[in-house]
Amino acid sequence: MTTTAHSIIAGVPVPGHDGSFRARDARNGEELEPAFTFIGAEEVAHATRAAAEAFDAYRATTPEQRAAFLQAVADAIEADGERIVARAVAESGLPQGRLTGELARTTGQLRMFADVVRRGDHLEARVDPAQPDRTPLPRSDIRQRHIALGPVAVFGASNFPLAFSTAGGDTASALAAGCPVVVKAHNAHPGTTALVADAVTRAVAEAGLPAGVFSVLYGAGNAVGQALVADPRIKAVGFTGSRAGGLALLRTANARPEPIPVYAEMSSVNPVFVLPGAVASDASSLAAAYVASLTLGSGQFCTNPGLVFVPEGADGDTFVKAAADAVAQAGGQTMLTDGIAGAYAAGTSVLRETPGVQVLAEGEAGVARNAPAPVLASTSAQTWASTEALQGEVFGAASLVIRYSSPAELADAAERLEGQLTATVQYAEGDEGEAQALLPVLERKVGRILFNGWPTGVEVGHAMVHGGPFPATSDSRSTSVGSLAIYRFQRPVAYQDVPDSLLPEAVRDDNPWGLNRRVDGVLRLAGEDLA
Repeated sequence: MTTTAHSIIAGVPVPGHDGSFRARDARNGEELEPAFTFIGAEEVAHATRAAAEAFDAYRATTPEQRAAFLQAVADAIEADGERIVARAVAESGLPQGRLTGELARTTGQLRMFADVVRRGDHLEARVDPAQPDRTPLPRSDIRQRHIALGPVAVFGASNFPLAFSTAGGDTASALAAGCPVVVKAHNAHPGTTALVADAVTRAVAEAGLPAGVFSVLYGAGNAVGQALVADPRIKAVGFTGSRAGGLALLRTANARPEPIPVYAEMSSVNPVFVLPGAVASDASSLAAAYVASLTLGSGQFCTNPGLVFVPEGADGDTFVKAAADAVAQAGGQTMLTDGIAGAYAAGTSVLRETPGVQVLAEGEAGVARNAPAPVLASTSAQTWASTEALQGEVFGAASLVIRYSSPAELADAAERLEGQLTATVQYAEGDEGEAQALLPVLERKVGRILFNGWPTGVEVGHAMVHGGPFPATSDSRSTSVGSLAIYRFQRPVAYQDVPDSLLPEAVRDDNPWGLNRRVDGVLRLAGEDLA
């Protein structure tokens, strides 16, 4: 890398004039080279203008052209994978094995979306042929497809410097939909961002696409991000981060003369419901698996279990003791940033200071900086339900055990939950009644329901939902992981009585792209005619 790094706007490095900064090694606090320059409002407008100018040409690419481009991005990232992982290790403090897996997830997402684009089902092509002889009124010829929304602003996430950042799921799904992307880099891992952005930029150029298809911006504080969301050329936003940050972007987007969708993944405590039969069958093994999920990645996944509901009684006591013993033996791991470590300290202080809450165990702080000890606390269902301070997320390896006295109390607790990304049910034979009562409640509260598993680890596939009711996300109708994510950045358009020669390829009679389509509501596979 050069001694000074800049934002990349439409393929060109653009120096900023609002100061500079260096990343810090998360493990020891030492500054890392190079210095990165901060841009301002003028450069934001430059990037969004280039994206808007690229939009029509990029969205007009064929499925094969766009799929080949997404594959080329994945190939370019892999080609520089060793340097990318090494830089991400330094900037995040995450272990090499974790980041090597995250790199594979990043390129896997890009290739999955290449397959989605080639297949074309996301276009939702529909044809209702004309019925001129229908009585009492004839029917016009009406056809529909989904088109890209326009340029998308993507915000890099602190806890996933690859899979939820520069070329992560939001960027991959937006590019797959046909939307140019302007990335606001996360300042915790600017060097990682620069290396990945360079790979994307090379792929754009090699594919012969307009350079404005991709840009990445470095900015101080919140000003650049807010300016990006407020810019009228931006048509949607993808964000993963804190509730405060997501809500700030949502307010800006809603205050625009033309409001735009913000797909913000914000906070989740990912409750686990341990049913009586499950805890009776093997409480100690269950507790060990729970603590492993809690402490994974220093608790810095968005799906670590922050609440676990455990029945009162001897079996529940066994679970709690085993979990406390496991936490007491767990060591702290380096957290991503000073700010995240500080927020963890504040959150665990709430657990210590709230009446009716008992700290059951604390592990050992790690030897590296920002490696606080894991914490396990406990309270009653009544105290939890009546104490607002216990409802929120503590981002890190801290969790609250909630003891419940009856199935009715457990169902009431589930009703009191905010919206969540996940809910997990630990279930065994004999728990059918409690599980049946919980399921309808959890369907209203969460995006993903797990049985006899743990919420950490999100499979990237076609059936996955990584989203949920507010405040887990700002819009629960989609997902930020999996192929369904592409729909966030599209909208439907209908074509009525448009001559076939002027229709887009997706809905022409000859179906040149070979799409599966719905004709009069009936699915017709590629190769079937409209008759």
